[in-house]
Amino acid sequence: MSPKEYIKREPLMPQPATNFIPERDIHKSPVIECRNLGIDFGGLSAVSNFNIAMGPTEISGLIGPNGAGKTTIFNLLTKVYQPTHGTILLNGVDTHNMTPAQVSQAGIGRTFQNIRLFKDMSVIDNVLVGLHYQIDYGLGTSIFRLPRFFSEEKKAREKALELLSIFDMADMADTKSGSLPYGAQRRLEIVRALATDPCLLLLDEPAAGMNPMETEELMENIVRIRDMFQIAILLIEHDMKLVMGICEVIGVLNFGQLIAKGTPDEIQSNPAVIEAYLGKQKEE
Repeated sequence: MSPKEYIKREPLMPQPATNFIPERDIHKSPVIECRNLGIDFGGLSAVSNFNIAMGPTEISGLIGPNGAGKTTIFNLLTKVYQPTHGTILLNGVDTHNMTPAQVSQAGIGRTFQNIRLFKDMSVIDNVLVGLHYQIDYGLGTSIFRLPRFFSEEKKAREKALELLSIFDMADMADTKSGSLPYGAQRRLEIVRALATDPCLLLLDEPAAGMNPMETEELMENIVRIRDMFQIAILLIEHDMKLVMGICEVIGVLNFGQLIAKGTPDEIQSNPAVIEAYLGKQKEE
């Protein structure tokens, strides 16, 4: 199936700091902007001078060899790590000194490279954890089981089932999440991230462990999520069919530095990218 069947590509427009966003987002403020972002561990620079800006409905990919710093970028955006230098703006607000919980509440949802579900809890309870900030009752209401407690819990459960239905998982609501097949656990993690009501969704290797049919379905669902929720999606992925099929902009990271950025066609033919993945050919 060709990439055009997944997503209609739009012309990319230049932004400050050599960033590009889809034309439809050009008159909107970036949902996320990183300026000279970096982090050092001791004397080692894990990420340096990372610059991106994403439109509010953009699907972008971040690729690179293992150990290039891709997941470190996600950890910086979600404040698992505090940057050593640089700035992160989320909808124009500097996230300096925010905690991971505050960043989540501000609008960044994510999945993880290694699945992090509450495996002894049911599928729907995992989603309800993501809906935590949207449940509006206090401790007293919960303890004394006042009417507001039941109405809010009912509303949250309906919302959770609605989100699960996106991935055809509503019938699994009461199943223990740890007993799900690997691919279904991956999908559940995405649903839980969506439950936090993000404006930016970070997907860390969402197709890992999926078979070709599941990956095909995932590609369709990622585009559908963007269209349905009108959010930006940034993904890390090694499956090049997925990346080239749905991403409008792709950034390539190598040794903690962004070495290329552009459309899928530009990235596939970029000599620096080819060298990073395949190595430099010896001259005759």
